[in-house]
Parts: sequence; C-alpha cells; structure tokens
Amino acid sequence: MICIPQGSMRDILIREAHEGGLMGHFGVTKTLHTLKEHMFWPKMRRDVERFCERCVTCKKAKSKVSPHGLYLPLPIPDSPRTDISMDFVLGLSRTRTGRDSIFVVVDRFSKMAHFIACHKTDDVVNVANLFFREIVRLHGIPIVALKNVLNFTFPC
Repeated sequence: MICIPQGSMRDILIREAHEGGLMGHFGVTKTLHTLKEHMFWPKMRRDVERFCERCVTCKKAKSKVSPHGLYLPLPIPDSPRTDISMDFVLGLSRTRTGRDSIFVVVDRFSKMAHFIACHKTDDVVNVANLFFREIVRLHGIPIVALKNVLNFTFPC
C-alpha cells in the first residue's frame, strides 16, 4: 500500500478513481473503495466526499429526489409507420464489402424489421442516407417524423 503525501496528487488520484477509465461517477463509497485498495492518506474519506460533492457531472446526472418515479411503458402505436425504433448491432465480422455492423429499423406497430448492413464508423450523415435509401424509399417518411419536421397536426 502506498501512502500519498499532501498535495495536488491526491485530487488527480481521486478524479481518476471517480471518473477516469471505465469508472462512471460512482459516488463516495465506490470511489473510496477503489482508492483504499492501493493507497492511503489521512482524511481520505473527507477528501473523496468533498470531491464527489463538487462533481458537476454527478450533480447534473444524479437526482437527489427519491423515489425517482415509476418507469412508464412506451405508448402503443395505433397505425403502421407512426412509431419506429432504430438500433445498431456492432462488432460483427467484416463482409466482403467491409461492412461490420447492422442498422436495425423496426416499425413498432407491425413489427416489420429492416436489417441494413453498415460500417461501425458511419457518422450521422451516412446513417441518415441509409435510412432514406432503404426505409423512406420503400415506405415513405414516417408520419410522426412529418409532424415533428413540419409542425403540422394531422387529423386522425
């Protein structure tokens, strides 16, 4: 175990244990546990509590109100092409054309799915082009997208 002298090195170590690498702003207890595995200094708990108390990311992302409320299910669509979901399947082997991922688009009403080969490194412009080329070409623009883009209200 290493004893860390007083100074700015402590803040760097606390920051790394709290938010660095694969850590995800876990709070006082887990940050303190991570630090205690390898090092020690007097009033370590106080220093970690102060650091976590001032962490802007934790303040923005973590609610102090408890309970947070109930999860609500997504509304059930009442017609096709009004509600779609999109996701990616990553980490596949490369095809002959170099594609290594799948862009999945599902109509939540009919459960019709489209599986579109793509690259893991595709940016938003490439994904939008794939969406228009493979989905809009066949089915038109989803009604909800039209409502949001044009700010129109369609009669039901």
